Amino acid sequence: MGSDARCRPTDMKAKLQPLYFQSAEDPDFVKQMGHLQTVLAEEAEFLPPKALGEKPPAAADAVIFPQMLGDAYRRVDQIRAIKLPRLVITSEFGTVSMWDWEINSYLASLGIAVMAPYNLDQARHICRSLALKKELKSAKFLVYQDNPGEGFQAEIFKRFYWWEEECIRSLTAKFGFTLVKKSFKELAERAKAIPDAQAKEAWRQRKDNIPVEKLSEKAIYSAMKVYLALKQDLEADPDIVSAGINCLNESAYSDTTPCLAWNLLFEEQKLVWGCEADLVVMVTEYLVHKALGVPFMMTNLYPFLMGMAALKHERIPAFPQVDERPQDHILMAHCGYLGVVPQSFATQWKVNEKVLAIVDDNAHALDARLPKGAVTLVKLLPPFDRLSVVQGDLVKYAQFPGSDCRNGAVVRVANGHRMVKDLASHHYIVTVGDNLPSLEYLAQVFDLQCQVLS
Repeated sequence: MGSDARCRPTDMKAKLQPLYFQSAEDPDFVKQMGHLQTVLAEEAEFLPPKALGEKPPAAADAVIFPQMLGDAYRRVDQIRAIKLPRLVITSEFGTVSMWDWEINSYLASLGIAVMAPYNLDQARHICRSLALKKELKSAKFLVYQDNPGEGFQAEIFKRFYWWEEECIRSLTAKFGFTLVKKSFKELAERAKAIPDAQAKEAWRQRKDNIPVEKLSEKAIYSAMKVYLALKQDLEADPDIVSAGINCLNESAYSDTTPCLAWNLLFEEQKLVWGCEADLVVMVTEYLVHKALGVPFMMTNLYPFLMGMAALKHERIPAFPQVDERPQDHILMAHCGYLGVVPQSFATQWKVNEKVLAIVDDNAHALDARLPKGAVTLVKLLPPFDRLSVVQGDLVKYAQFPGSDCRNGAVVRVANGHRMVKDLASHHYIVTVGDNLPSLEYLAQVFDLQCQVLS
């Protein structure tokens, strides 16, 4: 999982307004500006320095203090008056200096928030988050659906908030993107009309890199046709940054699933996908991907505490055995396996036969694994002023032949009871690593609260 393959940072750079207390010619200020322009060269553009108290230009995304002085204690009103996010990055390593903890603590005691990263990755994540905030204003999210909630398993799907106009209004108002809706039925018909020869050629160009098991030639070509149809729409509108299909609830429209297409489109052009056209998932994924650049995917959560309510849905007799604290474990699975995991994120990966009865017999799924170890689960919470965050460890994988969980992941969390009590949804984004510190900075940029569940 090389870092170049995993992610592409946001295309824009954050515009940072450096502020000085006494003089822009102060040797320490000048030296630190040089360090910042080097270590944040790919993430930030630095505007000409201004004195504290001067109004930053409209182009600035945040102010940055390359140097902190004791003057800060006596100039609190000027610091408080700054309406933009405030960064304190005062060491040559792209972090806050330890000597500034006292000033930052003093400001916090007065209700003045600053962002003071303590490693370079966090500083870069903050800059990407700032750039992402303005990038979203011109972004489009695309969903394919016709009558969401009215298809298969309506008794389940009609409960989901992401279909509601209130949800769409809240998300677009908060983040500024435009939602584009297209017909899934029409997409499926266009895909089926693509000649086999065209699908065969698209597959020939890629098959050496795509391990496949138990799929017929027809199933492979159907998958490639959906990929080609989606690609046509994306090429017609380059502002589309994320796309999702109501692929389960309205699966009757299609003879396949979009899992392989989502993998190809992410690997080729970093398109963020949305299983089941869950718009809340799509936005959460996009924030995580563009700001943090860590491996991510969406799956269903089945806490062991849910007992038969979870086991029946996955058609398994019991939860996997764990060494201790079964109440603090989750089984994660989606569409028969872990879910749609891009190849570049996976330790094991292949395209396999479909599992769920709800989709066409010609369909497929991805059988893949993320690395074991620390994971952070995250999802936006309505009214989209909060991030729900769960820290855990992916401890093992569990297989249940003949069930709807052929290869699921087992995650241990700190407090299963608290987690279940406050979960936002059955859909969560899984990110690889302990990402809470960077998520807290992302939340601060977007004026969100982090609600940590365990």
